[in-house]
Amino acid sequence: MSSNHKNYGKLYLIPVGLGDSSPDKVFPPLNQKIIEGIDDFIVENEKSARRFIKQILPEKSQQGLRLSGLNKFTEASELPGFLDAAKEGKNVGLLSEAGCPGVADPGAEIVKLAHRFNIQVVPLIGPSSILLAMMSSGMNGQSFTFHGYLPIDKKERKHEIKQLERISLEKNQAQIFIETPYRNMKFLEDLIQSLHPATRICVACDLTLETEFIKTATASEWKNIKTDLHKRPAIFIIQKDI
Repeated sequence: MSSNHKNYGKLYLIPVGLGDSSPDKVFPPLNQKIIEGIDDFIVENEKSARRFIKQILPEKSQQGLRLSGLNKFTEASELPGFLDAAKEGKNVGLLSEAGCPGVADPGAEIVKLAHRFNIQVVPLIGPSSILLAMMSSGMNGQSFTFHGYLPIDKKERKHEIKQLERISLEKNQAQIFIETPYRNMKFLEDLIQSLHPATRICVACDLTLETEFIKTATASEWKNIKTDLHKRPAIFIIQKDI
């Protein structure tokens, strides 16, 4: 770090729970200690961020918190100002809406700026639904790609699914997706209909929660598996084996 910036605060990347699990089940004690010393946060949603901070540290004063909103309505010109507190020597916390900041999350733009400003970036330990699903899928953990959302248009989506299935076979690579929770069942149906019967599909739902469901089976086998994914956060992974 440049000597000119040695008095800068740090940017802590603070994971948020994937649901209502007890914090002591998914976060190490260090996270609580770090949050205790931070009053400046960059968050996707102020209400849920305050709820998370209160859950982790009930005794922390909410009145003294300074929260900057980072979401699809935030102008790019606003982002540098979010790190002013760090330049003044204060530590800043970056919170995702759920899971790890910067991964499938707008917080990546703040992390990019922090590196540009020579502000030290410190990732904290916490749940990542993408990695938890990959770990438990039985698919290739040496090579995988996260695609986020596929096209909503049915024809385009099925074309994309077939394309990624082909890449999966060629590269022996797992392909990971997410979907809006209320469209989960339709998405699973599209996977089952579009993929080769022997292609494996993993569905990892409600990760870290009491209702957690993780299942890997072939597209053909999924036709006979009864499960309700409606409005439940889920990760989908496919892999076509050689």
